[in-house]
Amino acid sequence: MTYEPPRPVRGLLLTPEDKEAPARVHRLRLLGLADRPDPALDAFADHLARLTGAPYAMVNFVGEDHQFFAGLCVPVAPLLREDGSRPEFGRVLPREHGFCPHVVVRRKALVLEDVRDYPRFAGNPVVDEYGIRSYLGAPLIDSSGMVLGTVCAADTEPRVWGRSVLETVKALAADLVVRLERSAEDGLPL
Repeated sequence: MTYEPPRPVRGLLLTPEDKEAPARVHRLRLLGLADRPDPALDAFADHLARLTGAPYAMVNFVGEDHQFFAGLCVPVAPLLREDGSRPEFGRVLPREHGFCPHVVVRRKALVLEDVRDYPRFAGNPVVDEYGIRSYLGAPLIDSSGMVLGTVCAADTEPRVWGRSVLETVKALAADLVVRLERSAEDGLPL
């Protein structure tokens, strides 16, 4: 599959087209990973948040029109908005929100130390809605070569993630895919 850059719209760039989405949804169902939270993946996200020091961490499976956070770690008290409200962070986001769909289509990690430095990403709805300012995500590539989704961490402050953190997150993603496939083969929970 070749990477096709997103199409410009009024000066902004759209989420890239994902031609593998139907096959990915089928593969996720075969692995028993369709839209359901998993306590083991929540624990994985908690571990990832502690490891990176980020307030947000996720195991995200990307479908045709949405993303599902099967593993999720969010701050107890999310960012306070200017109007005094706090955003609710659920397990489902539209595909156009966030940066994980870019990781899935690119098939490689994405490091954004300050999303405002990248016009392509600065206007993403998660920037304003949740105050996300930095992001680090790695693809979950299974043994068939299919990108199932991502593992990622995000912060409300710009930050330098560093090479060692990037390599650690990529290694965790590869290990998690092995565990997911083994669990599906054995018919046992993670």
